[in-house]
Amino acid sequence: MSDVIVLGAGIVGVCVAIHLKRRGRNVVLVDRKAPGRETSYGNAGIIQKEGVRPRSFPRDLGELWRIGTGRGLDTRYDLSALPGYASPLAQYWWQSAPERYRRIVADYAPLIAHSVSEHAELIAAAAVGDLIGKHGWMVIFRSPDRRDSFFAEAEETARDYGVGIAMLDGAQLSRAEPALRVPMAGALHWTEPWTVRDPSGLVAGYAALFTRLGGTIAAGDARTLRATGSGWSVTTPSGPVTAEHAVVALGPWSDGVIRPLGYRLPLFVKRGYHREYRQVEAGALNRPLLDAETGFLLAPMARGIRLTTGAEFARIDAPVNPSQIDGTEAVARQMLPLGERLDAEPWLGARPCTPDMKPVIGRAPHHQTLWFAFGHAHHGLTLGAVTGRLLAELMTGEAPFLNTEPFSAARFAGGR
Repeated sequence: MSDVIVLGAGIVGVCVAIHLKRRGRNVVLVDRKAPGRETSYGNAGIIQKEGVRPRSFPRDLGELWRIGTGRGLDTRYDLSALPGYASPLAQYWWQSAPERYRRIVADYAPLIAHSVSEHAELIAAAAVGDLIGKHGWMVIFRSPDRRDSFFAEAEETARDYGVGIAMLDGAQLSRAEPALRVPMAGALHWTEPWTVRDPSGLVAGYAALFTRLGGTIAAGDARTLRATGSGWSVTTPSGPVTAEHAVVALGPWSDGVIRPLGYRLPLFVKRGYHREYRQVEAGALNRPLLDAETGFLLAPMARGIRLTTGAEFARIDAPVNPSQIDGTEAVARQMLPLGERLDAEPWLGARPCTPDMKPVIGRAPHHQTLWFAFGHAHHGLTLGAVTGRLLAELMTGEAPFLNTEPFSAARFAGGR
């Protein structure tokens, strides 16, 4: 019998497993796929130290009309799926009101403040520094009005949270990223975030560190999790794995495991797509670039250039709808020379979200030996390392180095 089963071998689950193993626990990490092959595979590869303000629900009527009428590429929705989103999106909108949002940012910012430093220690221990860039990333603007508005917000963030920024005009942006072939009004350079050239490779490197520490990785279906007289059990091809404690770190699939145990948390998903393209000599990027007006991001990766989309509101198991990624590709090819597609189909993943934009980190309210680590939305990669440390500290009786009360499942009625 093990001490802990960690369900989910994405960035969050692997970091939890490492920190528990370092504290002397016998840990089994269980997933249906190899580490880093689900949601952690398909992201922009940014450890967003600047991301103190989680993505709120739009409250401007003009913006809501634009999204509702499908006039942009940044947000798409499947009309048939919207009834299932009604309650969590209504809560999301309510939580995004200015005063409530300010309190959420105050809770969220300490997690973000430690995002790079907590990853830095694991990156060194796992010897995966070759995957890391330390030149930040940029938001680029087509219009001066959008640029100036964003600059003002960024200056406020830099002042309040000590985040490094540089404001570039169009000429400065052209010198920094000479591959761009569309004139731009300028860019906001977030200077302190780190970038990852292969997010899945980073998770695999962390998983290798976990096994070097003596941890065990097993294939298995998290939906087989059952309470036993002495703890928890999950089925694997080699037979049942049992442990005193279990951690649910399954990202967008967490609800399917905790709901049978009596938890009704207002979780929802934002789906997202990416494609990768062969990098041509004239299309080299020095850092990731987010097109603010169109709502897509281009990032230099180990294989080539990765194009990532905004959000799609659809059922997690709905078929791939390539319209959003196809539309963004057409715009991206105008902006940057891209080679041929490297994959036959676009990658599709789902971001695990909560209405108050904060992750769920801590003990399950009804079960003393069940623990939650999910709901990181757009910042799963960013917050994986800090979440791993915090949860391990809670589970082993240490005083957590940050206040975890704002992230308790008990904040939701369905978690009580």
